[in-house]
Amino acid sequence: MIPNITRGSRMSGLMLYLASTDADKTKNAHTDPHLVAGDAAIMAWYDDGVLDRADAVAIAKHLDQPRKAFGVEVLQKDFRWDPVKKERVPNGHKHADVWHCSLSLRAEEGALTDQQWGDIANDFVDAMGFTEAIGKAQCRWVAINHGTSENGNHHIHIAVSLVREDGTKASTHGDYKRAQQTCRELETKYGLEELSSVHATRGYDRAEKATAVRDEREMHRASLARKVRASATASENEAEFVRRARDTGLLVRPRYAKNTTDVIVGYSVAERPKPGERPIWFGGGTLATDLRLGALRQEWPDTPQAATEAAAEWNAAARNKRKANPRGPERGTPDPQLWVDYTRNATELADQLRSIPRDDHATWAKAARDVSGAFAAWSYRLEQTPGPLAATAAELSRTAQLRAPRQHGKPVALPSIAGTAMLFMAVSSKNKTAAQTALMVQLINTAFAVYEMHAQSGRTREAQRIRSVVENQLAPFTATMPKAIPVGAEQQPARESAPSRAVDIGRRGLAPIRPGSVLPTTPTPAIPAKTYQPSRRDSGPGLDR
Repeated sequence: MIPNITRGSRMSGLMLYLASTDADKTKNAHTDPHLVAGDAAIMAWYDDGVLDRADAVAIAKHLDQPRKAFGVEVLQKDFRWDPVKKERVPNGHKHADVWHCSLSLRAEEGALTDQQWGDIANDFVDAMGFTEAIGKAQCRWVAINHGTSENGNHHIHIAVSLVREDGTKASTHGDYKRAQQTCRELETKYGLEELSSVHATRGYDRAEKATAVRDEREMHRASLARKVRASATASENEAEFVRRARDTGLLVRPRYAKNTTDVIVGYSVAERPKPGERPIWFGGGTLATDLRLGALRQEWPDTPQAATEAAAEWNAAARNKRKANPRGPERGTPDPQLWVDYTRNATELADQLRSIPRDDHATWAKAARDVSGAFAAWSYRLEQTPGPLAATAAELSRTAQLRAPRQHGKPVALPSIAGTAMLFMAVSSKNKTAAQTALMVQLINTAFAVYEMHAQSGRTREAQRIRSVVENQLAPFTATMPKAIPVGAEQQPARESAPSRAVDIGRRGLAPIRPGSVLPTTPTPAIPAKTYQPSRRDSGPGLDR
């Protein structure tokens, strides 16, 4: 259940919106708004019939009566944008006596009955401290069922007057955090889908979805996130990341620290627009929490030279000029032995993850981030439109998001697979190889470890999503892959092809593979102009050299 809190000053305006119908031709209107809960007086006067305009006005007057009777003003700090300072600055206070929260279910959960929503609403306002349950005078409030939204989410709206019956003000300190905690408790109590209290991803607004449908393409943010994730995971430093992102066709611009042109504190990216159109920019943090520049920098060396090289690339990107270093390591051909090394590392990673505590969120997020980056890189290289590789990358990326990263420690050292994204980005053609097959089988096994973690942690929804995408999309894709040769059978025909085994893995629920059971045949590379040399970042435990 997802809470969304807003504050306002006009109870009548809010109630007219909540009671609006399609017949009113009001934006975001609904066809069947009706009461499911409220304070005692409200529930004594109104039934569960559809609310009309007159009802909305009368309910608003009732809710607003204590504030007007006592002449109490509820204020909150206001801010405005200063174009000179280029930051938000205090702008006095504004009235905020109306507290509004929507409670939504995911589309996949279906709908609840009015009785269920009523019970949930009563428990919710009790837990938020708006009723006599905490020993204070109650706030007047109402809960309205809005039915199912255009996005398929069944939801209700709760409106509360922040002036209590005795004229005192209700506190809203920490209400966002308290609402999230309350929703987690109510999910358990009412048998609802238990959303993760750890992992979270960004949502999409209606306009963004409508634009994507109109243009018959995937949403800007999904495409951008996949390209940025692939570029970041494949890069061994910040300068290389900027170059790789530009190579994928992205427009990239830095966000500088105040009064500087060499201190980069953030970035934005955009798809190259069609002729006559303007680019649509997204900040890294709006794509995903782990794609903020600060989060990405945790994986790269922090030295004066690295910072100088990165600033040069950012400045070149900002001016749409040639790269500062057009012959970076990303232009070289990886050593074929790396396919063997990273296949072995992925095998060991999947095995070791099963010994990691489920509450070590930092380590699980790091593993999911690396695997997601590998699939994102391969998707960029092979898929002209989003397919099974993109879907797998997207599902795993959800686990890579931490609601409060600073509250978690550093991930423990595990076999490194960060360079797998580099290998996939460097694939010169769309022809699939046995080396790719072997590595993919072990990446699937790692995805299964993430699935197990969610399932054992009670995060059923996350577990089901990962399992579904692997079984229904990724497993059939492996059937198109060439076969790999098991260890010890390089000189003999393989008895069972890796594609059939990988498909079987998906259909049987991703049964684990023994570490070291599959290795690729070594492909014959073209004569490289430059050989990629792995960085120290790629030399984690388990990488044989």
